[in-house]
Amino acid sequence: MTDTDSKRNTVVAPSMVVPIDEGKIKSRIFTIRGVQVMLSSDLASLYEVEVKYLHRQVKRNANRFPLDFVIHLSPDEANALRCQNVTSKHGGDRYGVLAFTEQGVAMLSSVLKSDRAAEVNVSIMRVFVAMRKALASVAPILSRLDVVERRQITDQSRNEERFDTIFKAMDGGDFPPQKVFYDGKHYEAYSFTKKLVRKAVKSIVLVDGYCDDVTLDVLANKRGGVNVTIATVAKTAITPTAVAKFNKQNPTLTVKTTGVFHDRFMILDGTELYHFGASLKNLGRHYCAVSKMDVMFIPSIMARI
Repeated sequence: MTDTDSKRNTVVAPSMVVPIDEGKIKSRIFTIRGVQVMLSSDLASLYEVEVKYLHRQVKRNANRFPLDFVIHLSPDEANALRCQNVTSKHGGDRYGVLAFTEQGVAMLSSVLKSDRAAEVNVSIMRVFVAMRKALASVAPILSRLDVVERRQITDQSRNEERFDTIFKAMDGGDFPPQKVFYDGKHYEAYSFTKKLVRKAVKSIVLVDGYCDDVTLDVLANKRGGVNVTIATVAKTAITPTAVAKFNKQNPTLTVKTTGVFHDRFMILDGTELYHFGASLKNLGRHYCAVSKMDVMFIPSIMARI
């Protein structure tokens, strides 16, 4: 066999491709200005070149790297990334920080012209494709969630409109100025007081020396944003824990102690005053009444709280 035949039959072994950890690549893909990018410092580390060399090649081939291929990060953006510990030790301030989109990364292998860059870019492109597929698979779920959320907002708005209609009817005289509850009318009393609480749009002041968790249950029916003040005796059954839990879900409740009141009163928005013949927690247990009083007494009551 001649030397020529020997060369002709020689099989050339392919270059050894160093496997790239795709998890490592994923951890180095960030979202900047709404676009997924990789930083020049991280790419230089993967390509096993210096950052200044990578930047030099980009500068020499500026026509291949338009604005949608490479983003020149502002000092604030670069500092924010440093605070998040996402810049690598290859990214010195002297060379700045560049962020490459998927297209920019693909272009880098053509200007670096190294086997290593080509091999690394194959792995990077696979990661970008996998991420797009993952986003596409959850897109229908996100779309359905968006529809549900918008439907909830619409329903909430409609409910508020219904409540406003009810409250206007109450202000127009449909809400009785007095009400008598016979013994055993627990639910009727609870329903009446709940509607009364829902009338307030800014504040509720309750003077009641015998408050407990039932009182808080009634007050929890208030509108959002309405501040509640309870004036009660020092040895109230309402615990600080109960107040804290109430405020986490229905802010804001304040409990004050006073011993000068015998009767029970409720003041709504500083403009309506109701007198209760029994504590809120006992309404409907015995024969009692609730009546609307003249607003002239509100300053005197507030001065004693």
